[in-house]
Amino acid sequence: MSSTDQILVSDRFSGASWVTINRQEKHNALSKAVLNALAATIKAQGERPEIKCIVLTGASDRYFAAGGDLAALADVRETADVLEMTDNSRAALDTIRNCEVPVIALLNGSAIGGGAELALSCDMRMQRQGVKIGFIQAKLGITPAWGGGVDLVQLVGPSRAVRMMSRCEMIDADTALDWGLADKVIGPQDPEKDIEDFLAPILSTPRQVLRGIKAQARAFRRGDTYSERRLIEQQHLVETWLHQDHWDRAENLLSGGKK
Repeated sequence: MSSTDQILVSDRFSGASWVTINRQEKHNALSKAVLNALAATIKAQGERPEIKCIVLTGASDRYFAAGGDLAALADVRETADVLEMTDNSRAALDTIRNCEVPVIALLNGSAIGGGAELALSCDMRMQRQGVKIGFIQAKLGITPAWGGGVDLVQLVGPSRAVRMMSRCEMIDADTALDWGLADKVIGPQDPEKDIEDFLAPILSTPRQVLRGIKAQARAFRRGDTYSERRLIEQQHLVETWLHQDHWDRAENLLSGGKK
């Protein structure tokens, strides 16, 4: 199976690109080839003018992604090799972090180790009931490698991040929602409706507005200064304010929704 066969793309909802890691036999493990193919796919989908968001998931309902492909990493034994591996993998996840439109992880299965880092590189996470997310790298005697530790500390705070990483805790969907690790719990009764309901407000938002919103998240992740982030906000306000979508919606609101 080639790397392109291991990344599948479909449009399940209008305006949403569905990207699936298709390595069920490897628990959707993340080899260098798969990460590079994933990065190229996310970049290409984010540049499509009709796409407002990307949903990233894994094949099957057991694993979203089970971390790095250990067999493929067995020969990484020198400092230069470790640095090359982390630089390449982190760059792949940075493609998600820097995508122009929101990227939403759908945790249909558990996200562990590097898979948890992949999930946190996304802007939001929908987590299925019964599925867990965990930074269990310490079980292998290592720390996070792909920027996920930084993301985790920013997302849940240093205390919970240290707790999760040092105890290798697997966090269930309800706890993840409470901690801000997850943004939506997908229930067992009607998961498709739960997903559709979560995505609907996003898909009703103009693409240029979503780009402006994502720009703020990108600037925060980069560590831009307060003044730099305010300038980015202002620039996108100018773009969206002058866009015809704004005037059409404002006129509709002022007319009481009669137009």
